[in-house]
Amino acid sequence: MNSSLEKNEGHQTSEFQQNLELLRNIYFFAGLPLESLKVLAYICTRETFKVGEYLFQQDDDDGQAFYILSGKAGLEHKDESGDHMIREYEAEDFLGGLVLLSNMRRRFSLKALADVSCLILTRDKFIATMEQFPELMLKITKSVVENISSIEGRFLASSTEGCENCRQMAGFSLL
Repeated sequence: MNSSLEKNEGHQTSEFQQNLELLRNIYFFAGLPLESLKVLAYICTRETFKVGEYLFQQDDDDGQAFYILSGKAGLEHKDESGDHMIREYEAEDFLGGLVLLSNMRRRFSLKALADVSCLILTRDKFIATMEQFPELMLKITKSVVENISSIEGRFLASSTEGCENCRQMAGFSLL
């Protein structure tokens, strides 16, 4: 019986270490001190979604950020003309950082195209952690701003050539 308990503790420690290493490599958390990363690694959960299941749905405010460990998911947007596949996400993609910072309705749905395993952090747990480490919010804000600027730079470099409508959409880094 003790060996079973030890295996479980070893598994938990192993999963904790994996979570910690993953968080250290996600842009949103990368600049945070080890002590706060350990708390976040501990409170993350893992969940698997089967093909066809939704990780989240358009217009929901689920308050969850997802790091895809394995599998593939499709980002969809529904409007009056129907459902539209926007893009796909795979292992090592992080989605939902802004949802951790504030109440926010999803503008898209994310559907498992293959079985998807995720590391999940909820807004409630994230905010509770930030209350323990209030000095970290500036570092997170900096990471978010840098990422928005980087995304817009890539967008301008690739998507706007010959597309006047695309250029009209640029400028979100001016928020």
